[in-house]
Amino acid sequence: MTYRIQFVCLGNICRSPTAEGVMRGLVTQAGADIEVESAGTSGWHNGKLPDARSMAEAKRRGYDLSSQRSSQVSQADFDRFDLIIGMDHSNMANLRAIAPCGAKAEMKMLLDYLPEQPLREVPDPYYEDGFDQVFDLIEAACRAVLADVTAKE
Repeated sequence: MTYRIQFVCLGNICRSPTAEGVMRGLVTQAGADIEVESAGTSGWHNGKLPDARSMAEAKRRGYDLSSQRSSQVSQADFDRFDLIIGMDHSNMANLRAIAPCGAKAEMKMLLDYLPEQPLREVPDPYYEDGFDQVFDLIEAACRAVLADVTAKE
């Protein structure tokens, strides 16, 4: 049975599409039966490509984000996905606010998968830059997510 993961940030143009791209690459390498998508808690960028800086850093590391388009989280996602992973506390608060009662999706923060990491939130590089640091965090956390999910199968 296919396991489904959704990564969520605010606009779905930097952090969550990066996590989607990284996780897709890891899943392909592992041959795991996992589907991966991403979304934003806002619809500001619906239909748009990931941020050019995210795409450039992804390409530098061997990932391709060019097929992704921004979308907004919907209530239906909470039953469509097994695991919804937020990038920061604000995203998690927004997710909890829209989650329907009794939804099946488990919700976690991405950096919960890296308990030794002092940061608890993935920084938003949109205004601050730091796309390389964000990629480092996301790659490490996605490896841990994959290990956790495949250990449950």
